[in-house]
Amino acid sequence: MTRVDDLKKKILPYRKQEELLDKWLVDRLDNILPKVMKRSGIDAWVVACNEYNEDPVLKSLVPCAMMTARRLTILLFHLDGDKVNRYALTRPNVGLDDIYESVWTNPKGSNWADKKSLMPFGKNDNKNSAPLETQMECLNRMLKQCDPKKIGINVSKTFAFADGLSHNLYEQIMAALDEDLKERIVSAENLCVGWLETRSKDEMEAYNGIMEIAHQLIADAFSSKVVIPGVTTNADVKYFMLEKCVELGLQPWFDFEVSIRRANVGEVSGVDVIRPGDILHCDVGFRYLNLCTDTQENAYVLKLGETDAPEELKEVMRTVNRLQDITIGNFKAGRSGNEILALSLKQAKEEGIVPCIYTHPIGYHGHAAGPTIGLWDMQGGVPGGGDYLMYDDTAYSLELNCKCEVKSWNITLTFGAETDVLFTGGKTYYLAHRQDSFHLIK
Repeated sequence: MTRVDDLKKKILPYRKQEELLDKWLVDRLDNILPKVMKRSGIDAWVVACNEYNEDPVLKSLVPCAMMTARRLTILLFHLDGDKVNRYALTRPNVGLDDIYESVWTNPKGSNWADKKSLMPFGKNDNKNSAPLETQMECLNRMLKQCDPKKIGINVSKTFAFADGLSHNLYEQIMAALDEDLKERIVSAENLCVGWLETRSKDEMEAYNGIMEIAHQLIADAFSSKVVIPGVTTNADVKYFMLEKCVELGLQPWFDFEVSIRRANVGEVSGVDVIRPGDILHCDVGFRYLNLCTDTQENAYVLKLGETDAPEELKEVMRTVNRLQDITIGNFKAGRSGNEILALSLKQAKEEGIVPCIYTHPIGYHGHAAGPTIGLWDMQGGVPGGGDYLMYDDTAYSLELNCKCEVKSWNITLTFGAETDVLFTGGKTYYLAHRQDSFHLIK
């Protein structure tokens, strides 16, 4: 039995996960959303999407039981002082009733079964105070009632997370709103990103343990419990981790990678048998409790008579660790991703490192909302995403590599690493830990 099997005790049953996530959701809506709405200058936020064409933010706003939008789902958030009033402009009994106030109670052209709250189909006998209306007419009524200064809708040229409103629904909304309301429409780009990137106290506390699962999964895969040199392939190791994730109830958010680096060759292409003297490199990411991990680590396969990796390779590990420290040393609230990138690259080069930094936010999504800190093919800065500022209580996947000459291998080795970090209280913390020595495979 591998150590990963012991992790089953740490993974909550599905029912317990739902209970915890729904509790976290209410806390986030009560405490994070008001702050982000104030920061963005938006006092009304409309999230609208059709079933199976969900807005990227929808899942982060609804309870677990609501797995998709239902027909047309419209949520309206109104900042009222220090709190946010939450309205559901959708059909009843879709899982929103405990968290949102239902305000579309008298549909035009529908015949709902809830006779206590809805008037008979096609009639208006004044027994219900709500007018007979379509969803869009209800939206117009509620916005008039809220009377916001700015109405945010999810359209963006920069962030896919903030561009979830379809063209069709945009046209329907604009056709339904009174002229004075249309003039208040703005992009909710900063609100969407701020909502998605900000971690609650509970989420921050849990992230450390979630990342420990990731480290343990890799440690088991990169060991003699899984690898037999001369027999096992890199694909075998990859699928060991994928299958363990599924078995544990974790959700891989991309296809894992395990590659081989070899003396006189560099990176070996495709699937090959693992041999003594090789370096194994992995890229692994899963989602648990709505939080993603993204981790790259390295193992060395011992040759006969060896008890540790060669000193030259250990120096490469130290170099990439130094690049990690340089990068997070430049994390600062109010500083853009492009500024962090430029400062880090400059400092690394001054120290003789050949760096490539492509660090990204992580959270609800793997490549998540927030400032982009370089892309592997855009080391001069990333227009748009790289201009976004860093805020407190956010998480990042510290992804980067450096090129190091390895004389004994007769190559210049591109050596990558990735580990997740938390930025809170103006400081950056490695989640669980980072790799600073090779996993050793006998």
